[in-house]
Amino acid sequence: MSKSLEDVIVMGRHPVPAETMAPNPDTLVAGNPVQTLANHYSSADNRFHVGTWGSEPGRWRVNYTEHEYCKLLRGKVILHDLAGNRLTLAPGDDFIIPAGFRGEWETVEACEKLYVIYQA
Repeated sequence: MSKSLEDVIVMGRHPVPAETMAPNPDTLVAGNPVQTLANHYSSADNRFHVGTWGSEPGRWRVNYTEHEYCKLLRGKVILHDLAGNRLTLAPGDDFIIPAGFRGEWETVEACEKLYVIYQA
């Protein structure tokens, strides 16, 4: 099926309503962060997604089954792996979390990121 310019999504020009959520209580390590999600695109097979996500400060366990590219737009985040290593991320940082990553996501300062997800 052929696509046209009507199918092109310019995210800043086509806002979508944000949904509010929270991490699964079983995964919480610290805080009770309110999170927002605005998914701008999902493929027909529901394996590819693009949007923005934000979180108030908090820390929770993560287990990625998907590959995720992120660009941190604002805030401060620390990723922790199971070996105890830390990666601090700041606005402007581009990073990829591979499927299979397990550890903890810590939002130190309220953050917002652009995400591109591919479900493996």
